[in-house]
Amino acid sequence: MGHFPRILSHSRRLIASALVSGGYGGGRGRFTGLASGYGWRSRFGGRNGVRLLVAAGTMLCMDTSSTPPESRRAARRSLEALALGDAFGERWFPLFRFREGLVPDKAYEDVRARRLPDGPVWHWTDDTAMALALHLVLTQHGHVDQDRLAACFALTFDADQGRGYGHGMHVLLPELLVHPGDWRTLAPTLFEGGSLGNGAAMRVAPLGAWFAYDLELASAQAQLSAEVTHAHPQGVAGAVAVAVAAALSVRGELTLAEVAARTPAGPVRDGLLKAAALPFTTEPWKAADLLGNGQHIRADDTVPFAVWTAARHPASLEDALWATAEGFGDVDTTCAITGGIVGARVGVEGMPGEWLERREGLG
Repeated sequence: MGHFPRILSHSRRLIASALVSGGYGGGRGRFTGLASGYGWRSRFGGRNGVRLLVAAGTMLCMDTSSTPPESRRAARRSLEALALGDAFGERWFPLFRFREGLVPDKAYEDVRARRLPDGPVWHWTDDTAMALALHLVLTQHGHVDQDRLAACFALTFDADQGRGYGHGMHVLLPELLVHPGDWRTLAPTLFEGGSLGNGAAMRVAPLGAWFAYDLELASAQAQLSAEVTHAHPQGVAGAVAVAVAAALSVRGELTLAEVAARTPAGPVRDGLLKAAALPFTTEPWKAADLLGNGQHIRADDTVPFAVWTAARHPASLEDALWATAEGFGDVDTTCAITGGIVGARVGVEGMPGEWLERREGLG
């Protein structure tokens, strides 16, 4: 067991700071430090209640006072828009399930007519839950501390496992709840070589916005954030591509060609190059047919289309999300990625009030 105590179901002493699922306060926490091990307790409300993870001991974090204020604002804009896209897409997801290869006609017609999905509350999914954890680590440390990020991911999962996490996270994150540092050996064993799924990409846009002032740094930090759960090079590449896209969006410089140029070689980059050659006059459903829509849950099947719709509508979050929804597939994730990229620049202030009222809060 090393330095890390077993976790008892009714006795969890704290590790990470105010992490919230369904109400995110973004407060500062306190860490005991890795050398002495982690211990924690938790106090959770219902599905929409605040889950506080209040850390004990002395927090070890870098001074974040040098982080440009605009970086913090851009990251928060991105986070809010990512959550809105995620919750919007999640409402459509059950309607887009394929049956005999066909999408239900009503769902398609509703999207094309821009009729909002039913439901008084739009709940967000694991996409937002993990983005909140990543944003918390950046807020506290100013950079990606991989062990603390692993711990925050595990605690977030433990707080509410019903957010739609994929199979790999159900395997990995309970282990990291006990031994956060074991991501180094466990993540590469998922799916025989590490996950190449879209999970690292779906949560990373706020990080790209945070480091928009330095594209190389944004890329490097995105890689660190991905490695904790997605060790396959293409899982990492998906995160790098989305982070770079969000950074370029903040700067008003988003192009598919530039994102592709800064993405590691492989299927994700190939898909981005294909997207760069696809005219924006193409109907989104057709673009999704050509680029993928996340149906296969891989980064290369998800990221190119989501970045394409973001680049197609760089100044309109609403238009970008409707266009992304037309692609069907893993629509909560594609909308989360697109939302995080476009929102890094424009935020959610211009969105219809009904959208913002329906989306589950972040605090």
